[in-house]
Amino acid sequence: MEDIASQASAAAVDCYFDPACPFAWVTSRWLLEVERLQPIDLHFRIMSLSVLNEHRELEPWYREFNDRAWGPARVCAAAEALHGNAVLRDLYMALGSRIHRERNKDYDVVITESLEELGLPASLAKAAHTDEFDATLRAGHQAGQEAIGEEAGTPVITVDGAGFFGPVLTSIPKGEEAIRLFRATRALAGMGAFAELKRGRGALDFR
Repeated sequence: MEDIASQASAAAVDCYFDPACPFAWVTSRWLLEVERLQPIDLHFRIMSLSVLNEHRELEPWYREFNDRAWGPARVCAAAEALHGNAVLRDLYMALGSRIHRERNKDYDVVITESLEELGLPASLAKAAHTDEFDATLRAGHQAGQEAIGEEAGTPVITVDGAGFFGPVLTSIPKGEEAIRLFRATRALAGMGAFAELKRGRGALDFR
């Protein structure tokens, strides 16, 4: 694994996430595993499925999901606007652990508990139900779209400046598997001709 890691070190990586998206959560955990094993310059950035889908006709269940997803994303945008980008990593981990691992879909409770855990102002929770910080949220979302060059959902990552939708994962790669995937992703990022790779997916596993 040492040889694999040495070939993929020092990459600049941005992870664009919507806190409510389970696939973004799995991808983010993979990147954190990579970061644990080798040096990468990893940053978390907010995007929004609610922004992406606000004017689209959707199936009722997915419309309800998108309408509710405004809350956590708006709180992240508020936290970033008031406390800087660095706050997003820990806030996303606190929100995501509750939403995805604990399967708590009461977002008001999730937000309150997450802010308390991190010692962030409780007043940030108010952002979930207002559009006060939507300009920040929309700007972050647009940056993610521009990184790919077309509309896309989450997850979006950039590696060495090259943007991808994905990789979409159904479980979190660990150890050497995580590094191998990152090495492959970085290789694709350096290939200007590469555009898309996709196959069917199975059930999600957040472990």
